Amino acid sequence: MSPEREEYVDWRGKNADPRKHGGVRAASFVCGKIFQLRVVEVLENLVFLSNASNFVAYFLMSMNYKPAEASNMVTNFMGTSFLLTIFGGFISDAFITRFKTFIFFCSIELLGLILLTVQAHEPHLHPAMGRRPSGSQAAILYAGLYAIAIGVGGVKATLPAHGADQLDHSNQRLISAFFNWFFFSLCIGGLISVTLMIWIEENLGWNWSFKISVIVLSVTLFIFTIGFSFYRCKLPGGSPLSRISKVKQKFVIMVSIYNRLHSHGREYFWLNYKIKIWQKCNLYLLTLLKNHFSHLSLKILDKALIDNTVTATEVEETITFLGLLPIFATTILMNCCLAQLMTFTVQQGNIMNRTIHHFKIPTQSLTVFPLIIMLASIPLYEQFVRIFGNQKAKMFQPLRRIGLGLALASGSMAVAAIVEVKRREAAENNVILSVFWLGWQYLLLGVSDMLTLGGMLEFFYSEAPDSMRSMSTALSWCSTSMGYFLSSVLVGITNSVSGKYGQPWLGGKNLNQTRLDLFYTLLSILNILNLLAYIYCAKRY
Repeated sequence: MSPEREEYVDWRGKNADPRKHGGVRAASFVCGKIFQLRVVEVLENLVFLSNASNFVAYFLMSMNYKPAEASNMVTNFMGTSFLLTIFGGFISDAFITRFKTFIFFCSIELLGLILLTVQAHEPHLHPAMGRRPSGSQAAILYAGLYAIAIGVGGVKATLPAHGADQLDHSNQRLISAFFNWFFFSLCIGGLISVTLMIWIEENLGWNWSFKISVIVLSVTLFIFTIGFSFYRCKLPGGSPLSRISKVKQKFVIMVSIYNRLHSHGREYFWLNYKIKIWQKCNLYLLTLLKNHFSHLSLKILDKALIDNTVTATEVEETITFLGLLPIFATTILMNCCLAQLMTFTVQQGNIMNRTIHHFKIPTQSLTVFPLIIMLASIPLYEQFVRIFGNQKAKMFQPLRRIGLGLALASGSMAVAAIVEVKRREAAENNVILSVFWLGWQYLLLGVSDMLTLGGMLEFFYSEAPDSMRSMSTALSWCSTSMGYFLSSVLVGITNSVSGKYGQPWLGGKNLNQTRLDLFYTLLSILNILNLLAYIYCAKRY
């Protein structure tokens, strides 16, 4: 029996049959391409984004929170949702299959939506006009909100990895195409959420929005579940964190022993160590160490192999996972910029001219422009690869796409600062600027997100050890989480520091009394510095 068949099982735990389980058919059920546009990821992302993108308006108008507080509530919710992908990825890598993990966490998300639906439907669960929510009202709100966050964390960690598991991992082009079409499905869900769903929220109310979300997520769970008979599921391999910890502990012990013996003049120890490494390491591991790490700090992790309690595979897993972390860290600041589209940019749009022929445009619907570009670019890219082949397509390899996305993030914040200056100048002259001025930052950040997130999903899945693919893929979403949390921290620091030298930049109740343009300028400068750090890390990978 081949290793491929031993590694995967069906939903009952029996060995997967390659003629029946996995393949393009199963992957299309998750991603939404190939034979027909399956809707699992489309509908899941539709539910998540339709609520998350307009939560700031719900907190302001229905729950009566202040603008800065509402913005932080949204960024904290988004940050928690994406941060918990690490937890969801850990569960599916270590204990249960990704198929079961998805069903469990999707059910939790559904329960959270039902709780918010009940609150939106019952008037006595809302605060009175102009008053903050009571303790019980806030408890219901936060319980529903963070049940959704927990569910989203598990769903987003497992769905892309489960889809890619259906494919032949020796065919990197097929894996790359899968993640391109997976991102295409994300964009379809996003497009529906910023058009139809936001129109429903603004014209029919949150009561209807939550009800529709409950129905859509229930359909999503049903569609995913009925594919159980032809999915193949990756067997959980135990806790990857325990293996990393074991390598680390053994490494510390062996370095300590070496230092003690070396300090007593036992020079032969180093020679003995090198011999044992050659005996216990295969050539692939040594090549991996040489190619990926030129600095000594990670390279000497192979000292852990002196003892038989740590295997070469465990050291390889540790080295590979640690090697992904610098790339992960340098993408966080870009997502801090992305957080502004759901907070301050929404507040900007709400006080700008949004009317065209008696129709009021929701600010969030400006996301339509970058989404349309993304949806068009993915089929064009796939056609380009089909015509010119993989060699020409190497210019779009994941690390290069991520770098271009980070550069666009810095440019988007510079443009956002200029637009905010024009908006404030117009407001001082009693002129209301058109909301379409915000289209530039939506466009630049939307394309930046497509390049960065799409590149990270493919890069982290392809580079990850087999037993850590869910956790490694979750790093893409965790970067988004850290960006949202960093946004909240930067807002607090900016207000604290600027308040010592006058009025806080972001402290006013009205945006016309704030200096949002200076905050955007600060983000642009920080992103330029971050881009330089990314280029350094990417070249050393």
